[in-house]
Amino acid sequence: MSTVFSMDLPTFWFGVVAVFWLGFLFLEGFDFGVGMLLPILGRTDVDRRIMINTIGPVWDGNEVWLIVAAGVMFAAFPLWYAALFSGAYLPLLLLLLALIGRGVSFEYRGKVSTDRWRQTWDRVLITSSCLATLCVGILLATTVLGLPLNANGDRVGSPFAAFRPEVLLGGLAIAAFALLHGTFFVTLKTEGGIRVRARRFALRAAPFAIVPIIAFPLLVQLREGHPWTWLPLAITIIAALAAVQRLAAVRDGQAFALMALTVVGLVVTLFGALYPNVLPSTLDAANSLTVHNASSAHYTLTVMTWLGAFGVPAVLAYQAWTYWVFRRRIGSHHIPS
Repeated sequence: MSTVFSMDLPTFWFGVVAVFWLGFLFLEGFDFGVGMLLPILGRTDVDRRIMINTIGPVWDGNEVWLIVAAGVMFAAFPLWYAALFSGAYLPLLLLLLALIGRGVSFEYRGKVSTDRWRQTWDRVLITSSCLATLCVGILLATTVLGLPLNANGDRVGSPFAAFRPEVLLGGLAIAAFALLHGTFFVTLKTEGGIRVRARRFALRAAPFAIVPIIAFPLLVQLREGHPWTWLPLAITIIAALAAVQRLAAVRDGQAFALMALTVVGLVVTLFGALYPNVLPSTLDAANSLTVHNASSAHYTLTVMTWLGAFGVPAVLAYQAWTYWVFRRRIGSHHIPS
């Protein structure tokens, strides 16, 4: 602890925000991917129930990572939180609506035993999963590539300033990652025909999905990157390609682990290129928000550090225990009539 307090606390908490984004993208990424894959892999209602049951015990816990990331931004970097969430209000609003739709679809799908009822909520789940991944990517790309901010940290111009082509590429990259990550997760967590279809689809979709996954961090690196961030970018590319190769070799666990390494490299590349900024200004670099001019007072960050030192390990232990309890593969024989 003394080492933490002797270091630059704003930089430390910038790293914490990056870790929470990493946890969210990794855990909620395959959640979103399963929802997106529902019409592709779920040929029957039993197949769709198998897919939903793979994430049923954990999806709500995975979303907590996004809530905590936003909460830490609010507490540690209030100006970053205010500028990003007000400047990119439209994708944030769409993300919240999509997350609400996902939660309701999980809870309501089995309340009425008719095909029409289940199909309706399946459509809500599919649509909200696709929309959520795109909006998460847009928000992440916006904070890395910046907004037109004036000297007061306010967005200048249209509410659609967050929907620039390079930002949309970021949204597409996260959506492609979630889709691919979801197929890897389904192959890891299921058995029988649905597992075979998931692997086949992943191998067919991988050449197209990997393109934006590589193109977006490469664009960020060429624009904003530092010499050392070439290393995590290389790890991202190599891990993504190796994950597909391991899946083709029917090494599901290794493939899933390599997808985890892919998102680690991706997040380190993006946040490494962003530092010391937290939200660049596309109008004037002097208007950019940095880890120091956007952070809370030293006392606030100190109190947060003590609270996090005791709270975060407990949360991580609980979530790890949850995944251990529900680690078994799921097949049609686990689904009651």
